[in-house]
Amino acid sequence: MAARNLITDIPGLRVGHAGDAKLGSGTTVVVFDTPVAASVDVRGGGPGTRETALLDPAQTVEGIDAIVLSGGSAFGLDAASGTQAWLREQGRGFKVREAKVPIVPAAILFDLLAAQEGRRRELVFDIPLLAQRLEHVTRWALEDPATAELPVGYFGASTGAAAALRAAAAAGDVVGAVVSRGGRPDLAADRLPYVNAATLLLVGDRDPEVLALNRSAAEMLHCPHRLTVVKGASHLFEEPGTLETVARLAADWFNTYLTAAAQQLAATEG
Repeated sequence: MAARNLITDIPGLRVGHAGDAKLGSGTTVVVFDTPVAASVDVRGGGPGTRETALLDPAQTVEGIDAIVLSGGSAFGLDAASGTQAWLREQGRGFKVREAKVPIVPAAILFDLLAAQEGRRRELVFDIPLLAQRLEHVTRWALEDPATAELPVGYFGASTGAAAALRAAAAAGDVVGAVVSRGGRPDLAADRLPYVNAATLLLVGDRDPEVLALNRSAAEMLHCPHRLTVVKGASHLFEEPGTLETVARLAADWFNTYLTAAAQQLAATEG
């Protein structure tokens, strides 16, 4: 069969997907015919993981049997259990004495609004609600042994940026850095003076109204902050190369301030 430039063109790899249109969520499973080496790079807003620590080179597991990617919540992470049970029935897994344990890393991404909620315009602008949910996700991450010692950073766009700033203000020193892309920090204006996290405001030069709002918001911030104007970008950063610029600037900001936050945490614990 001719290659179609799909992931399933790779020999020894199978992909399955199940979705719930009403819930607006689903699960994708990648199963390997034989165990494969793997690594992980966790990014984005509010991710949760299961067994990804086993991908550390220092661990004893040399290969994984499958990968599960699912919609957010603890139920999403538990979707890996079904894959693990099926692999066990096939006699697959990492040998532990007389038993075999299938290695199935899983990851989820939290949405602050469910699919049905996202269609309600008033909830998209309900900044206290969005911020409260982000605070819940942050507490969950801090209570999980796999992520408890990692520095926390927020990335938000549009109203999500306002929610990130409001949540950062409530979190105090827990959040080390915030990046806003085309954000509406003015919607969290009353909380901006209380933000401790280093804040980067990214706005396109073709988005004059939002740029003016961000300039006013920057004057309210007492934390380390910077307003950077991305040339050639409109509100959604749809122009070629503009999102790549955002990714580079955000990565540099997080690398600077989250590294500092991690070092400060280590010094405190020491």
